[in-house]
Amino acid sequence: MPLRHVVCLSLMISTTLATTAYAATIGREQDIVDLKLGQRVMVDDGTCPAGQVKEVRGSKMSDKGIVRISSCVARYGPKSN
Repeated sequence: MPLRHVVCLSLMISTTLATTAYAATIGREQDIVDLKLGQRVMVDDGTCPAGQVKEVRGSKMSDKGIVRISSCVARYGPKSN
């Protein structure tokens, strides 16, 4: 495989990983307007135990759009307002 193809493939993979690893933090789940497949949004609405935050994910496609699932995950970094 030519070096140009290897470089292009590695750039595509790193870009995909960087965009999927990014997670926004918001205050209410109702503020999530356009959740994409595979996107993760942290919701700091106080419904999870101390030290955790709710993570809402776009898990799969259905007839009505993206199916959301949520779970409490460990909070990393300082609490945002």
